[in-house]
Amino acid sequence: MQIRRITSVIALLILISAAGACAKKKPPVARPVAPPPATAATPTRPPAPPQPVAEPQPVPAEPVPAEDTLASKDIDEINRNSPFQPVFFGYDQAEVDEPGQQALNVNAELMKKYGTWIVTIEGHCDERGTAEYNLALGERRALAARNYLVALGIPADRLRTVSYGKEFPFDPGHDESAWSKNRRAHFVVTSK
Repeated sequence: MQIRRITSVIALLILISAAGACAKKKPPVARPVAPPPATAATPTRPPAPPQPVAEPQPVPAEPVPAEDTLASKDIDEINRNSPFQPVFFGYDQAEVDEPGQQALNVNAELMKKYGTWIVTIEGHCDERGTAEYNLALGERRALAARNYLVALGIPADRLRTVSYGKEFPFDPGHDESAWSKNRRAHFVVTSK
């Protein structure tokens, strides 16, 4: 019987300690903390947020007046009497010189006026040199004209380039007078 009492007392002590362990503990109480003292170097107001950078708005193409004869023509008529000025190059040259820059300035204004036109710039050469060399030279000439127009603000996606080398001469002659006319970048409207 003595063992029973001892066992009962031990069981009672285990129950009491388990009940105490299961009791909820109260969370600690947070006490307010005083703000740090203001010093002369600390501003009293937060700085203003930075101003957003204004995104440039694309300028829509100007509407073409109804009396404009180029706007009413189809592409073949436009190209038959092309309003674009060709750019001529020196022998074995692909750099745009002063007269070429003036022609490209006029062409850029025309492209700005007709903002929907897609233009192909054809690079041409005279008959001297191999076909491969002239194709490469014609490409450099077309790209030089295209890069100049892009620098003037014409979107690059409105300009295509192609090289015909010596395949389509403007003047079929075989002297310097004919050759100087054939070394050119020619402009063709391919889409309106």
